[in-house]
Amino acid sequence: MPSMTDSAAYSRSLTDAAVAASRSLASVPGKLRDDALHRIADELTGSIKKLQDANAIDLEEAKKEALPGAGAMLDRLTLTDKRIADMAAGVRQIADQPDPVGKVIEGRVLANGLKLQKLRVPIGVILIIFESRPNVTSDAAALCIKSGNAVILRGGKEAMRSNAAVATCVQRGLNKAGLDPRIVQLVESPDRTIVGELLKQTGRIDLCIPRGGESLIRAVVEQARIPVIKHYTGNCHTYRDADCDDEMALNIAVNAKAQRPGVCNATETFLIHKDAAGRGLLLRLCKKLAEHKVEIRGDEITCKLYPQAKPAVDADWDTEYLDLIVAMRVVDSLKQAIDHINVHGSKHTDAIVTRNLAAAEAFVQQVDTACAFVNCSTRFSDGGQFGLGAEIGISTDKLHARGPMGAEDLTTYKWVAYGDGQIRG
Repeated sequence: MPSMTDSAAYSRSLTDAAVAASRSLASVPGKLRDDALHRIADELTGSIKKLQDANAIDLEEAKKEALPGAGAMLDRLTLTDKRIADMAAGVRQIADQPDPVGKVIEGRVLANGLKLQKLRVPIGVILIIFESRPNVTSDAAALCIKSGNAVILRGGKEAMRSNAAVATCVQRGLNKAGLDPRIVQLVESPDRTIVGELLKQTGRIDLCIPRGGESLIRAVVEQARIPVIKHYTGNCHTYRDADCDDEMALNIAVNAKAQRPGVCNATETFLIHKDAAGRGLLLRLCKKLAEHKVEIRGDEITCKLYPQAKPAVDADWDTEYLDLIVAMRVVDSLKQAIDHINVHGSKHTDAIVTRNLAAAEAFVQQVDTACAFVNCSTRFSDGGQFGLGAEIGISTDKLHARGPMGAEDLTTYKWVAYGDGQIRG
């Protein structure tokens, strides 16, 4: 392999290997891919000490950096016994799912006798760029193997040794299953020029999926000459309708905002119908959130009903706080709530709390979002919660995939026709 100091040559060598590996994988039956996944899980559980030794070096280096938000980053970076066990369990869960490759999406016999099928097939070679969490290495690798794709992984420099240790487990599992270990490759250099070179590999890398902060994703989109599936922010909303169960609304609010505020599916804006606010729900909601140290940034009515709230500015309605802060607005109608979400939301996840079926249906139909929830927390917007085993990311795009993406979302399709000599007149 060329030196990593020659970023163009190194990138080309990675893509050459990935293309070859993806072609070798195309004819591998699902049972063999699943066997490889179980072997990878075995490697992870049998390598706890090696994984944690590598992780300890990353943690020590990260502590020296003392970057803003270091506490949250260190938490995401740490590989505990439980997290390694969860990584292995996630790989096994993916292995035990139905094989998406070869699935018949639709089929019919045409008038001329041709038997036509639309079949799921692998995308080919996928580039995944991510930050901080070493578990993404095993999750992404497993989802790509399950869906028959080769993958090039590029993690952040803060997790370089941890990611390398996880990738070694993945490649050993592939090798033991008799598959090409180059199906999963890790970029072993923090040099950003390598990423730029990979993003230029049209016709060789079929898709890029960036996972991380908005600045990372925008940088990838600006440089890419290959297709990118992305989500910039998770500016999620929860609307309390006039006809809602107040206790349910309170419980959902605490979970959606305070259970884990630093994730993309936490609610960032609460909208409350004026009738619900008038009967005391807004005040109860604010007090309940204050018990969990949540700062309220409210519109004029919110600040009047709850004087401890800070007046919201225009930017608050568009902000993904990822913190114990929430914006709150009183609305006159369901339509006003929907309009607010469609203007300010990020098309990630939005929820309504209501006992009115017509209001729920209108919300689901009219809100432009990847995930529309009724009477539940936005925190359920997650591949694991959806039963996908793990997710490769949450797409807020509208083309190819939307919402939490599992193995099936890493496939495309081809049309296959079976004939007995038909020709077109």
